[in-house]
Formats: sequence, C-alpha cells, structure tokens
Amino acid sequence: MQALANFYRDLTLKPQGIIVVLAAFLPIIAIVAMGPAVPAMIQHFANDPDARAKVPAMIGAPGLAMALIAPFAGLLVDRYGRRSLLLLCTALYGVFGSAPLFLNDLDHIYYSRLLLGVSEAGILTVVNTLIGDYWDDKGRKNWLFLQGLLGPFLAGFVALIVGFATTVQWNGVFLVYLVAFPIWAAMFVWLFEPKKAADKGVTIAAAPDGPKTPFPLISLVQVATVTLFCSMLYYVFIINGALIFREVGVTEPQNYAAIIFIPQFFILAGAALFKLLSDRSHAVQLGTFLSLMGLGLAGMGLAHTPAIMAAALIVQQTAAGMAVPSLINWTQTKFDYHHRGTGMGIWTAAFFLGQSQSPRMVHMIDASAGSMQGAFLIAGCVALGGAVLAIVTSLAARPQVARA
Repeated sequence: MQALANFYRDLTLKPQGIIVVLAAFLPIIAIVAMGPAVPAMIQHFANDPDARAKVPAMIGAPGLAMALIAPFAGLLVDRYGRRSLLLLCTALYGVFGSAPLFLNDLDHIYYSRLLLGVSEAGILTVVNTLIGDYWDDKGRKNWLFLQGLLGPFLAGFVALIVGFATTVQWNGVFLVYLVAFPIWAAMFVWLFEPKKAADKGVTIAAAPDGPKTPFPLISLVQVATVTLFCSMLYYVFIINGALIFREVGVTEPQNYAAIIFIPQFFILAGAALFKLLSDRSHAVQLGTFLSLMGLGLAGMGLAHTPAIMAAALIVQQTAAGMAVPSLINWTQTKFDYHHRGTGMGIWTAAFFLGQSQSPRMVHMIDASAGSMQGAFLIAGCVALGGAVLAIVTSLAARPQVARA
C-alpha cells in the first residue's frame, strides 16, 4: 500500500493525466465496442446481400483512416498547437461515432466510420504528443504504466455496456461514443497549450521557446519501421486467436471465451513489467517485449492441447501489456517539442497500418505453412529474431570501459 501511495504522489498534473489516459482510450472503443455488435448488425441488414462483408469492413474502417491521416495530423499539431486540435477532434469523435444512431444504410455508416477514424487520428496523435510535452521521463513512465493498468478494465466495462445496449436495439452500441462529450468538457477546463504553461504557473517537460532543431529524419524512419514491425506482431493473436484455438479442438465461442478469460488479465502483468524495466534502456524494454511475444506466439504454434495453448497465451498477453507503453516511451525520446507532433503522427500511422496489414501477413504465412499454428510459429520466430537484434543493439550502445 505504501508503494501505491508513493506512486500516486509521483503522479504530477493529475487532472491532465487522467484526461489524457481517458482520451487515449477513445480510439480503442472503435474496436472493442463493435465486436459484440456484429451479429446484431448483420441480422438487421439481412436484406443487404453484402452485409456479412460490409459489417466487418465497417469495424476496420477507422483504423484505415487513422493510418492515412495521422501523419498530416502530426504536422498540424506542430504548426498550430495541441489543445485546439484535440478539442475539435474529440467533438467530431462524438458526432461521427454516434452518427449511426440516426443512419439506416450500411454504406452511410461505413462513411461515418471513416470520418470517425479521421478524428481518432487527431486525438491519438495529440494525446501522445502531450505525454511528451507535459511530463519528463519519470512522469511519462508513470502515466503510461497507469494507462496500461486501466486499459483492460475500461475495455471490459465498455464490452459490458455494449452487450446490454445491443440487446435493446441493433445500433445501441453507438451510444457509447457519446462519452466523448464529457471528456471534451474536461479537456476544455483542464488541458492547456504547452506554450502557455508558464502563464498558468505550471512547470512541464517541454521547451517550446527553445531554438528549432533540424528535423530528425533518421529517427522518423526508425520509429516507423520498428512500430510497424511490432504492431503487426501485436495483432497476430488479437485478430486470429479464435482460428488458432480451433486447430486444437476449441470450436465453440463460449469455450474459447472461457479459456482466454484468465490469460487476458496478464496484460496487467505486462504493464507492471514495463514499469519494472522502465529504468533500463529502451532496447532492453523492446527486446523483452519481442522475446515474450515470440515465445508466446511460437508456443501457441507448437501447442497440441488447449491447456498448453492457454499457457503460451499467458506469455503472449504479458508481452501485449508491454507493447504500447514501451513503444510510446521510446518514441517520445526521439523528438523534441518542435517535431513531437509529427513524430507521434508517424507512430500512430505505423501502428494502425500494422493493424490493417497483420491479417494479410498471417494469411500469406498460413497459406504457405498450411495451418494457422504454422503461421503463429513463424511469426514467433520472427519476433525472437527482432528481440535478438534489439539486445545486440543494447549491448553495442553500452559505453566502452577503457582498460588500464
């Protein structure tokens, strides 16, 4: 309890931190909320012969828009500031997210989801930029750790609400997007532009008035490449989990849900492991994430029983809990105030491009390997190869001690 009390004391700018954590979860709702509603929507649009294809495409539409728009959102952040763009995008999120409450055409709903993705690109880019602006290295790690802890609970709460809302009416799921409006109100009251921090008597980590440095192009390429690689691995199980469990005899949805229930909580262990390793180098953090992800995916690829696969899933979920905070924490160190928005825009684009390309990658490997387990095994080996590269990079970066 004393450790938790000390951790709470270490959290600075508490209202701003809570708002940032909640706002960062808004884009996740686009995926978490829609899953339970798919059958009800397909049933409602049964007269549309393409409903079974259009409804899943509608779920992925925001991620596609985010991958395309986020780099431009980052440029706007660096040019025009953080707060105003975040307020605009959050308001539009509420409008476009809840628009299907008033629509009854799948094509129109799809277009509203694309517009939702545009607003999400702005939200996630600005929120991740503010994490670097408001807090120093220690503060960033604390808030990213808290974000990792709260995420699973918020996701479960949303899924519970969505399940109930969908039983009331087919489009009841879209009511959850109205949560953007109270969050917008909190942003309006408590968030401030970093350049105006001094006027409010607040000390932050950013240095807005410093000389503008040359754009770190090499850092941008590094962030885009590593994030895309990690994101594609991160989504392997999220998208294909039910398919690989079928290959060890778990075919009923309720049995699948029961088996993965406990392993999913190990995302919290991953967040705790990130906190534990937060004082180590970023190469060690990313190497640990990739090692666990590789062992988990490869373990599921080699499993012969549901129990063994569930044990491997525990390792994979621990890695998943490390993924986002480790990547964001690393990316924040690559860009100063003047270029941070662009850097986080590229990070957002790369992460959600990975979301869209991961199923394609797995499908190609599945076709070559002849089974989903074969695809998981190969993906796991690739992750382990990335871990070795990260560890070698860490060792190479160590300062050499001169011999007497």
